[in-house]
Amino acid sequence: MDTLTMPKPEGPIDEDWWRGAVIYQIYPRSFQDSTGDGIGDLRGITSRLPYVASLGVDAIWISPFFRSPMKDFGYDVSDYRDVDPMFGTLEDCDQLIEKAHSLGLKVIIDLVLSHTSDHHPWFQESRMSHDNQKSNWYVWSDPKPDGTPPNNWLSIFGGSAWQWDARREQYYLHNFLTSQPDLNFHEPEVQDALLDITRFWLERGVDGYRLDTINFYFADKDLRDNPPLPPEKRNANIAPSVNPYNHQEHLYSKNQPENLGFLGRFRELLDEYPGSTAVGEVGDAQMGLELLGQYTKGVGGVHMCYAFEFLARDALTAQRVAEVMNKVDAVAADGWACWAFSNHDVERHASRWDLSEPAKRCYATLLMTLRGSACLYQGEELGLGEADVPFEDLQDPYGIQFWPEYKGRDGCRTPMVWEASNDTGGFSEGKPWLPVGAEHLTVSVADQESDEDAMLHHYRRAIAFRQAHSALTKGLQEDLKVDGDTLSFVRQSTDETIFCAFNLSDEPTEIQLPAGSWSGLTDLGGPVAGQDKTIALEPWDTAFAQKQD
Repeated sequence: MDTLTMPKPEGPIDEDWWRGAVIYQIYPRSFQDSTGDGIGDLRGITSRLPYVASLGVDAIWISPFFRSPMKDFGYDVSDYRDVDPMFGTLEDCDQLIEKAHSLGLKVIIDLVLSHTSDHHPWFQESRMSHDNQKSNWYVWSDPKPDGTPPNNWLSIFGGSAWQWDARREQYYLHNFLTSQPDLNFHEPEVQDALLDITRFWLERGVDGYRLDTINFYFADKDLRDNPPLPPEKRNANIAPSVNPYNHQEHLYSKNQPENLGFLGRFRELLDEYPGSTAVGEVGDAQMGLELLGQYTKGVGGVHMCYAFEFLARDALTAQRVAEVMNKVDAVAADGWACWAFSNHDVERHASRWDLSEPAKRCYATLLMTLRGSACLYQGEELGLGEADVPFEDLQDPYGIQFWPEYKGRDGCRTPMVWEASNDTGGFSEGKPWLPVGAEHLTVSVADQESDEDAMLHHYRRAIAFRQAHSALTKGLQEDLKVDGDTLSFVRQSTDETIFCAFNLSDEPTEIQLPAGSWSGLTDLGGPVAGQDKTIALEPWDTAFAQKQD
């Protein structure tokens, strides 16, 4: 296997670049097809990097492109050290990294460590016998005396989390699809192998990792049953309400204390590569923010995590934002969050919250001013809503399983729309793997580039506003207040203090500036205070002021 080492960048390295960074998520199957086979690829991404750089973001995060049978579209890895031919080659990846760096973009790749594909050579060897060299690399267990699974754990994709294997006459654990067996992190050799893979990609020049399902790495050694979760404590933040997964408190199948030890080893490795970073995906409906605090505290874990609080279906009200941010202060004061409103696993927030155009702009600005780092999902900057994908075109096994109550994730994964010249939106010269949303064609990149009032340019201005103010990237967040549907807070760094106000409603309102001398910031337009320090906010309006004292 080629182990090319990419040249290290010259000059001083900003090891803290990730703090307050804006990260642009790319779903490779759907970003740009360069071959005409209807599936996006690495060369396609490379060709579109100048556009991404023009947004003003700091980094790209690319969802998995490793070799895979694609049962879960790349989140089932069969070879961590190679690119799936569907997406290109290792050389294509090297060229992508080089191009990104030349444009000032960091490259974060999606690393799936909790499980592999059942096609992975490790699993193929492990399942052959009870005493081979990798027999303990996955979570195996004998059945109960009556032949049923060893405990009551459920898969997030539906049904039991255990699958019978006739070769070993044992069950193996799969928190996701049956074709995604869970690795046994209690086995030191498994940890060593995964850290070797981590080093492999750092040597190729990547700047960090998005760690999939970071809290699923360890399972309880004794495989104890999960207790039931009372109905009043259930929510659909992680799995749809139709999924019985929500009926358990996942006390033993994930979130184990041993995880901190492995994350410490992972961080030690990243620290050998100054400027590298990691953002962990915390998938837990009840303990997400607490885990965020544990996993990002000090220098013993990952740099940042994102939970699912702002990826939920419930509308993001002023009160809800305040609740989340106050809880972060309470349980993760020494940690660092990375916020997202949309990604490849949830309905796009423009549809999920049924947002008007002014509301989309207001929430975009809010995301760029909250304390933490921020992830944007491809097409979010165009204001895209969820595409309607007919059942006959569905590809997502999750959606097929729970249709029609839950339509799966294909609606947020449809191809990026670059132009409206044909029904593929400039994504491909062939038939796309998912149909392009017809409603998306009217808001393509090309159409919005020529309109200064378009959503695309609002995102550029909001990102630029964030990048221009240290208080918004790395500063503290204080004086968080809610008055009806109005949210306000103060961001403060060593050299500036900025007051931020948001009217998250369809009704006009007013808000008072805090005590002191303030001057209006109009980078994004918006009102300024009158002589009496009153700011009149129109529906979905925002206002900013800089302290002069």
